[in-house]
Amino acid sequence: MSLSYTSGHDYDGAPVLVEPEIRRLDGEVREVSVPPLAPPLTHGSLADLPFDNADAAPEHRVLSRRTEEGDWADVTAAEFAGQVLALAKGMIAEGLMPGDRIAIMARTTYEWTLLDFAAWAAGLVTVPVYPTSSVFQTRWILQDSGAVALVTETVAQASALGPELNRLPDLRHMWILEKGHLERVAELGEGVPDQEIAVRRGVLSPETLATVVYTSGTTGRPKGCALTHGNFLAEVDNAIELLHPVFRSKTADADLATLLFLPMSHVFGRMVAVACIRARVRLGHAPSLKSEDLLADLAGFRPTFLLVIPYMLEKVFNNARARAESGGRVTAFDRATNVARRYAEAVEARQSGTGSGPSAALKAARAFYDPLVYRRIRNAMGGRIRHIISGGSPLAPRLAAFFAGAGMEIYEGYGLTESTGAATVTPPLKPRLGTVGWPLPGTRVRIAADGEILLSGGQVFRGYWDPHGSGLIPSSSDGWFPTGDIGRLDDEGYLTITGRKKEILITAGGKNVAPAPLENWLRSHPLISQCMVVGDTRPYISALITLDRDGVTHWRQMNGKHSVPPEFLVEDEELRAVLQRAVDEANKLVSRPESIRRFAILPTDFTESSGHLTPSMKLRREAVMKDFAREVEGLYER
Repeated sequence: MSLSYTSGHDYDGAPVLVEPEIRRLDGEVREVSVPPLAPPLTHGSLADLPFDNADAAPEHRVLSRRTEEGDWADVTAAEFAGQVLALAKGMIAEGLMPGDRIAIMARTTYEWTLLDFAAWAAGLVTVPVYPTSSVFQTRWILQDSGAVALVTETVAQASALGPELNRLPDLRHMWILEKGHLERVAELGEGVPDQEIAVRRGVLSPETLATVVYTSGTTGRPKGCALTHGNFLAEVDNAIELLHPVFRSKTADADLATLLFLPMSHVFGRMVAVACIRARVRLGHAPSLKSEDLLADLAGFRPTFLLVIPYMLEKVFNNARARAESGGRVTAFDRATNVARRYAEAVEARQSGTGSGPSAALKAARAFYDPLVYRRIRNAMGGRIRHIISGGSPLAPRLAAFFAGAGMEIYEGYGLTESTGAATVTPPLKPRLGTVGWPLPGTRVRIAADGEILLSGGQVFRGYWDPHGSGLIPSSSDGWFPTGDIGRLDDEGYLTITGRKKEILITAGGKNVAPAPLENWLRSHPLISQCMVVGDTRPYISALITLDRDGVTHWRQMNGKHSVPPEFLVEDEELRAVLQRAVDEANKLVSRPESIRRFAILPTDFTESSGHLTPSMKLRREAVMKDFAREVEGLYER
């Protein structure tokens, strides 16, 4: 089959894009579903993927890993399967039994993916632990999951847990990556027959537990989401078929590849890693998010698509504009930005049947600015980027339009740990800026009476980990998982996220206010790092704003002022005037009762280390309210 669009594009071999089925109640769209593109599996597991690849295409490059010299060394399907087999046998030699939990505490590295598949081949269950977790958080996850083994990246991580070991009676093994322990474990398994792995793989099924992923938890202790092999396969198989331009090649010699730098401890990054192995798309890992390290990795690896959170795209755009401003080219940059956005909007209008597409003049303007602006941004991301998958939080429509107009097609998705990643995603060549797309094939999305988003599908988990009961606490009784997010469906089945149910503010006047749209808009401003909207039970809405250190430094330099730390700028009148204009622009998104009346500039930023952000960059609102109670009260003093 081939997928043909009115735009003239044709993706050979792709399945037909199926329009969603829409159900209405009282004239409003309340439920949308898309049939699966991939049939549900009745047998097999994730553990089979490396070995299936080795049988089908042994010399195909499925991964690349950094060498000590800084180069990228390719790993073939046969080589990866051999490494998975050796490590899995080593785990068996160390006494690990089917169903045992093995925790992994490391940055985004090649070893993470190797451990995942080796553990599954040995019949084990993996438990991710963020490398930035505190000792208390790590101990709690290890206790709750009953992990019998822990792999850490560094000696320091293992040593920090030392005083807690007497509280971890189940933990029998601790292996450290930088000490070369995985190689030793693999050597121990040399006497284990290959058939033992075949037997353990053979008893796994789609219903077998694959991993327990603990939510980062904006309030209280994190809960362990129990995800099966079938959950992952339903997710990645349908995503691969839907996102054909990303995961499938039109030409036999195309080298599709992605460099993964988001945390493997988060289901978003993990899902894409599994999808790459499944589709035999070359996968690389970048452990450092420092700008200089990541830019060097991107230049050397040269991916064709990237997995990002909106914050990263905001930084790329703001940094590019700052460089243009420093070089006296900001007027040209702003014109190029406007052209890119108009071009993307015109393309979307053509694809949705509401317009004729970019005019000849607009096409010429885009071609003119491509070598001056757009190509430079693509080159900074490796030079081959064609697609960007964004998730984790809403992406500002104007930012999505810029990158799309600059030659990088945007796929925005929505999902949770409980849905094994994406539950909705932008369909290829059918974008709708400001939305998170249609349901992933095989998924149903419903809007409850109070606006809460409900999900159903093969990738939606069955329940939370319960170490004291039957192993699972069911997530729902009717097959619909309540996400806690608020949203709406339009007449064509596109989903828009408006906020979190538990974050809705109710003012003293009884007005319900979703803080997310205002926060997301303001956070994209080059001088703003983080923003939290407040006003629950208060007479009006206010905001706490933290400053972006690099953005503020650049702003002062461009205004002929010396650089000073952000904490000295809390009362700076010029800065407040700039931020007030940003707040005024954000307020255009909402009604007068929902608008921000006052704001406070905080002397420090919200960070994960300060306890104000989760590892996935979400606000810990209770912690912020507690630590900045005086500043909040000041916003309501007359």
